[in-house]
Amino acid sequence: MSSRLKRERNHVQVSWLNNRVNLGGGNPVVVQSMTNTDTSDVIKTSIQIKDLADAGSELVRITVNSKEAAKAVPDIRNQLDRMNCNIPLIGDFHFNGHKLLRDFPGCAESLSKFRINPGNIGRGEKKDTHFAEMIEIAMRLDKPIRIGVNWGSLDQELLAKRMDYNASLKNPKTPDLVMRETLVESALGSARKAQQLGMGKNKIVVSAKVSKLQDLVTVYKELYKTSDFPLHVGLTEAGLGIKGIVSSASALSILLNYGIGDTIRVSLTPQPGGDRREEVYVAQQILQSLGVRAFSPEVIACPGCGRTTSTFFQELAENVQSYVRTSMKDWSVKYPGCENLNIAVMGCVVNGPGESEQADIGISLPGTGEQPVAPVFIDGKRGPTLKGENIINDFKDLIGQYVKQRYGKLDSKTGKD
Repeated sequence: MSSRLKRERNHVQVSWLNNRVNLGGGNPVVVQSMTNTDTSDVIKTSIQIKDLADAGSELVRITVNSKEAAKAVPDIRNQLDRMNCNIPLIGDFHFNGHKLLRDFPGCAESLSKFRINPGNIGRGEKKDTHFAEMIEIAMRLDKPIRIGVNWGSLDQELLAKRMDYNASLKNPKTPDLVMRETLVESALGSARKAQQLGMGKNKIVVSAKVSKLQDLVTVYKELYKTSDFPLHVGLTEAGLGIKGIVSSASALSILLNYGIGDTIRVSLTPQPGGDRREEVYVAQQILQSLGVRAFSPEVIACPGCGRTTSTFFQELAENVQSYVRTSMKDWSVKYPGCENLNIAVMGCVVNGPGESEQADIGISLPGTGEQPVAPVFIDGKRGPTLKGENIINDFKDLIGQYVKQRYGKLDSKTGKD
């Protein structure tokens, strides 16, 4: 059964911001990201949010951990509005969220959603009081919430209680199993407590993140089986570079193929000074590779071998990928549907012509010792042959013309787009 068929089992729909963003209920899986700037720095944070939004993030979460951060949130919202960036902001609260939401009403009003971690909002009676205060504010402002449990900050009182009970059993479970069960219990128990306090089910999203793939899959299968809350999915600490990308892609692909996941985040550790947008690109590529959503034209490129000792095809592929990515902000508005375009950049004559013919538009280079001469295939038919030192720009021009001709909207009066 395909992932699309499995998504016919719809979760409750969560809507906010005048229904511009809908989670669950059979709606498309939404890509989320998170800033790593100091939230009190309005300009740096606003710029990073705008960058993430332009890259394709549909929700952005920001840390709200201090009075200075809470005071800055309305200014960040205003700055984004001035930049014509209306992306919803999620406030990430830990330890003192009840105080910050209470003492800085402008912060609460400027956020589109609150993330509450039930594992670190207090102990004993204070935990229930702080939780109730945050829920009351969310309900008064008609804001949805995410109950976000994390195994690194799991409710220690609940975990200790479950471990003690398990130790008393004749055949006790493994500590890992108890931990996974406690994650699910904490997440769903807190969500139902929010309902008891008066919050509608259509305002609650749930997550229970861990950093190991098999644990994540097990926990989310249980959440999916035992509840119908929309689920936010992602490894909590995916890691650096290739490790983080592969771990996230593996975990999310398994769950998404089961139809599990209504919003996702790829929590990559960036290199020092690295590009925060990478986590957005990876999340989009996971969804696109699975056929769940399309965000940008697919660029197919061969890996290279002994027949492609020149680096020219690599430069061409990189240029085309960059060109498509930077063009999508404009293309997505002018040329709806172009995200389904397939482009082939092939390095030699073995598979190159065939792959290029199968793509909407493709180019096939000759391979080793190549003279820069390459045929272009358009809609399965051989088109112009590109030569000389300007092949890269010529091929990008052909792609731009193809997108315009195939996906452009014609004006009924002028016949022009």
